[in-house]
Amino acid sequence: MLEILYRDEHLIAINKPSGLLVHKSFYSGEADTYAIQELKKQIGRKVYPVHRLDRKTSGILLFTLDKETLKIMSEQFATRQVEKKYIAILRGWAKEEETIDYDLVNENEIKQNAITYYQRLQTSEIDLPFLKHQTSRYCLVEAIPETGRFHQLRKHFKHILHPILGCRKHGCNKQNKLWLQTFGINKMTLHAHQLIFEHPLTNQKIIINAKIDDEFKRVGDILNFDLSAYS
Repeated sequence: MLEILYRDEHLIAINKPSGLLVHKSFYSGEADTYAIQELKKQIGRKVYPVHRLDRKTSGILLFTLDKETLKIMSEQFATRQVEKKYIAILRGWAKEEETIDYDLVNENEIKQNAITYYQRLQTSEIDLPFLKHQTSRYCLVEAIPETGRFHQLRKHFKHILHPILGCRKHGCNKQNKLWLQTFGINKMTLHAHQLIFEHPLTNQKIIINAKIDDEFKRVGDILNFDLSAYS
C-alpha cells in the first residue's frame, strides 16, 4: 500500500518509495509495477501525475484526480510557482550554501538552463578509509531546484564534485562500492521531503511533508546525522 500524504476532491499526494517508477518511460526501462498503476488500484479511480521523481528518489509525488486540475497544476510547475524541497547526503563537505547555475543537456540533446539552490545542514567525518584518505567526509543538505530538469540534482551535485551518496549514474561508484561492501547499503540518499504550492481551486497554501524511509535513516545513523525533522 502506498502512503497517502494528502487527498481532497482534486489532488492526491503519496510518499513514493525508492525503486518505484512513476510510469512507463523509454529512458527508465521496464518494471513490474508503476506508481500510477498502484495508486489507481489502491483508490479505485484514475490519477494523473503532475510531475515525476527518479526511480531511486523517494518522497512526495503529486497527482490530480481530473484533467482540468492537471492543466492548472502543470502550469504552476512550469511557471515555478511550486517549491520543491529535497534532502540529500553528499560526499565531502559542500559549501554552507550555494546557487548552482549550470546548463544541462536533456534526453533529446537540447541544452537547458538549470538552477539549484542548496544549504548545508550538517557535516560528518567517520573512520572509513577511502583512497588516500584515512577518514571519509559527508554532509546533509537541503536542495531547492528552481527548474525541473531530468536528473537535475544528481547532475548538479556531481558538477560541484560533491555527488549524492548512492547515486550510480551521476555519483562516485568507488564510494558507492565502499558503502555496499562495508555497510551493505546501496541506497541513493535523495528524498523529496516537502512540497509547497497554492491549491488550484481554493487558493489555499498547501504544505505537504514526507518522512524518510528506514534505509535513509540507517545511513543517517552511521553518519551521526540528526534526521528527526524528517522521520
